[in-house]
Amino acid sequence: MPDYYAPTGGHPPQTQLLTDRAVFTEAYAVIPKGTMRDIVTSFLPFWTLTRLWVLSRPLSGFAETFSQYIMEVQPGGGSQTPETDPEAQGVLFVVSGTMTLSIEGTNHEMAEGGYAYLPAGCDWQLENTGNEPVRFHWVRKAYEAVPGLDAPEPFVTNEKRVAPKVMPGTDGKWATTRFVEPEDLRHDMHVNIVTFEPGAVIPFAETHVMEHGLYVLEGKAVYRLNQDWVEVEAGDYMWLRAFCPQACYAGGPGRFRYLLYKDVNRHMKLR
Repeated sequence: MPDYYAPTGGHPPQTQLLTDRAVFTEAYAVIPKGTMRDIVTSFLPFWTLTRLWVLSRPLSGFAETFSQYIMEVQPGGGSQTPETDPEAQGVLFVVSGTMTLSIEGTNHEMAEGGYAYLPAGCDWQLENTGNEPVRFHWVRKAYEAVPGLDAPEPFVTNEKRVAPKVMPGTDGKWATTRFVEPEDLRHDMHVNIVTFEPGAVIPFAETHVMEHGLYVLEGKAVYRLNQDWVEVEAGDYMWLRAFCPQACYAGGPGRFRYLLYKDVNRHMKLR
């Protein structure tokens, strides 16, 4: 049974040491879970009883294609006008609590592990109809339409209903839960879940054009970012610009899992 980490805010005592793992470099950033306090929350127009932590945003010269939030909606809260940008597509992933998502007039009940893809221009609303706060990731990207390709449809599922795909040659120790097939060229972003069993590794320094947002859902590991090895754990966020080398060693004792964003399936912009 997955055990996703979700921030709850609060404020550290004056006695806490200032030393922390937060770092921002020209190639990557690490935003530890301890930085997600009340003082750094934001609010959005047309959302009630809601606050959010902004994990990443388009930043010139760094990662430019997406934003990622952790939303916290109290009982009775939500929005009838959640997305104000008609060109923005989105993915929602629930890490705690329950909520009702309405897409084109059809209601979907979502709980932990719930996943929704919302294409640009989609008519959707969201409400926390439960008795506890609901916390979910919201990944947004401007959709890059291609003449001759239909736009993708909205869909709602849960990671429990999606069989992970095992990486060849890893004896099942490295797997990816893919919510969209890589060959579906209508999609220009993927938001997947990557799972490493204890002892599993990414055995080379991946260096590629895709930008990444990696939110650690479970466990801990040592992650290679550019030339540095960094310890990360559940609740931490890693933000990688294009071509930042990365690798991973999952030392255990439990599984290491993260929610992964990457931009895919489009020509590189030349102007």
